[in-house]
Amino acid sequence: MKNMLKTPNPNNVFKIRNPRVLPPHYEYCDFEVIYNLESAIHDWIHDNLKGKFIVTKAMNTEQKSVMRVGFEDGKEMSYFMLACPLLRYK
Repeated sequence: MKNMLKTPNPNNVFKIRNPRVLPPHYEYCDFEVIYNLESAIHDWIHDNLKGKFIVTKAMNTEQKSVMRVGFEDGKEMSYFMLACPLLRYK
């Protein structure tokens, strides 16, 4: 059950948490798209982290379609890589 008494995140209130384009200062990681996990990963990050992030599709250097997950704060990317249970099913 979600705790609805949390203090609101200012990035959510002003709708600036998810940019449309990956900014150059974001740290990102690429994942091979096996399942349709893009929306599930977006929801997990939205519920468990506080900073700005982006989940998008991109092309890597081998011209393969990948899911790119970027974070403004490198600490949040480390936490995402260690704690997200959706990454274990690749």
